[in-house]
Amino acid sequence: MKGSYLFLCLFSMSCWLNLMPTAGNKILHFGPCRISMSVTEIRSGFTAIKANIQARDPIKTLSILSYPHSLHKVKSSERCCITHQLFNFYIDKVFKHCKTEDSYVNRKISSIANSFLSMKRKLTQCHEQNKCTCGQESTEKFKQILANYEGLNVTSAAIKSLGELDILLDWMEKSR
Repeated sequence: MKGSYLFLCLFSMSCWLNLMPTAGNKILHFGPCRISMSVTEIRSGFTAIKANIQARDPIKTLSILSYPHSLHKVKSSERCCITHQLFNFYIDKVFKHCKTEDSYVNRKISSIANSFLSMKRKLTQCHEQNKCTCGQESTEKFKQILANYEGLNVTSAAIKSLGELDILLDWMEKSR
């Protein structure tokens, strides 16, 4: 009897701890999907290289994530879908083409990429449970982002997209 009570207490504590975000993490809501992520850690890494990355951007008049309001006014039900697509986009296109001669900058980019990969895995689980609906709005907005990206050469587009990471992080945090 004592053993089952102890097991129940330990099991309950374990479940409770798994639901609590770790220090520095925030629970972000993307429609029906919730993920815990350390926005502070990503922002810190990005802030350390932001000036360097943005100085490498040859085209200051164009935006990949903001034109025209690409991330604004996405329906709550479609935020999971477009976020999942954006994580794939950053992992498959942006981070792969953002190599510099500065090893410090490359390490920061790698750290941010690893954080995105972790978040992508969490959203993929939600996506596989059919909780992420991809409607016309999120599909069109993502197509616009891809068109903006593909309108530039690969390196310039990757640098510009990385330089706009704060736009994406601000948008994700507003989803709380």
